[in-house]
Amino acid sequence: MRSLLRFPLKKTLLGFAVTGAVASAPVQAGEVEVLHWWTSGGEARAANVLKELMEAEGHTWKDFAVAGGGGETAMTVLKSRAMSGNPPSAAQIKGPEIQEWGELGLLGNLDDVAQAEDWDSLLPEVVANIMRHDGHYVAVPVNVHRVNWLWANPQALNKAGVEVPTSIDDMFEIADDLREVGVIPLAHGGQPWQDATVFETVVLAEAGPDFYRRALVELDPEALNSETMIDALTTFKRMRTLMDDGMSGRDWNIATSMVIGGQAAMQLMGDWAKGEFTAAGLTPGEDYICVPAPGTESAFTFNIDSLAMFKARDEEAQAAQDDLARLVLEPTFQEAFNLAKGSIPARSDLDMSAFDSCAQRSMADFKATSENGGLVPSMAHGMAVRASVQGAIFDVVTNFFNDPDMSPEAAAERLANAGSSLL
Repeated sequence: MRSLLRFPLKKTLLGFAVTGAVASAPVQAGEVEVLHWWTSGGEARAANVLKELMEAEGHTWKDFAVAGGGGETAMTVLKSRAMSGNPPSAAQIKGPEIQEWGELGLLGNLDDVAQAEDWDSLLPEVVANIMRHDGHYVAVPVNVHRVNWLWANPQALNKAGVEVPTSIDDMFEIADDLREVGVIPLAHGGQPWQDATVFETVVLAEAGPDFYRRALVELDPEALNSETMIDALTTFKRMRTLMDDGMSGRDWNIATSMVIGGQAAMQLMGDWAKGEFTAAGLTPGEDYICVPAPGTESAFTFNIDSLAMFKARDEEAQAAQDDLARLVLEPTFQEAFNLAKGSIPARSDLDMSAFDSCAQRSMADFKATSENGGLVPSMAHGMAVRASVQGAIFDVVTNFFNDPDMSPEAAAERLANAGSSLL
């Protein structure tokens, strides 16, 4: 879920990029080696669908799965392979990191398959832009995760005699009633990326997608150091009052289990949390509630998994890559993978009847926000800014959240300084 490129890519690989040593030992005709970290049970089964589709096309699939849910290990391995002049055919890469690899001249061109399959009409422009480098398609989206979700336990809410909040103010208003019956209002894990997830959700709820885009995507110093941001930071720190004292260092799925078990009423987390409810045998709309985060109903913060293609070594490898890119966006794989992952298809023209009510709501909102300007990339999950910028924002956000003496004015100034120094 977090941004994964924690090394200075341009500096580490510059020598390799300049030499242009992309070629390595020849590969078998039609072979694709795919680096990814889809190693959990459902994800692995879904990835195997893609393997079977490729083999049905006559190609050879060489699986390069690297365990580790966040992908940090996979990115380390990818850097090592690229530095040695032997990158895989395709790799799971996210957001602005695609641009970093593209700037090194290592990524292949998918324009032919994109034109043949009409990707421009299948993908919202904001998504298509992330898949392009220098105007050319170099990657293909596998799925879309919605980040701005609220997950709630209806039994816990009923126990306190309260309803699902529709605004952040509502969350504060029902907090005392929940505590009186021994329920933690908001489950949270005190880790920087989780703090940032709550922060960006508050900014979106308090100021809307246009301000969010200016501040957390474009890094406009005036927006970052504005009264609007100060107000959002004030609300963000107040969110601590909804959480328990044991949150420090807690993993996100442990926080989700608190909602499942009724110890907590709610959690702000992306739709990968649904997998925890599903694994517990729970049904959306009955055993748990999924709604857009309060105040963000008209917006959609996205996190996308994608496969970027490295330059092919020969015509057979290029043909296999093109087929891989085509198959990723075809309905068979999009449905199978996203049913397993808890996300929604990257293309919005598919029949969603096989998906649950949370996914159906997510797709409806994905379509609506792609047309009304409410579709924005998640800063907290590596879709909006490069890793160095994201890391600087994380530092400010989590330090402010945990320092009772830091004022929102000071935090806003630090955000502006961090953004302007890293542009």
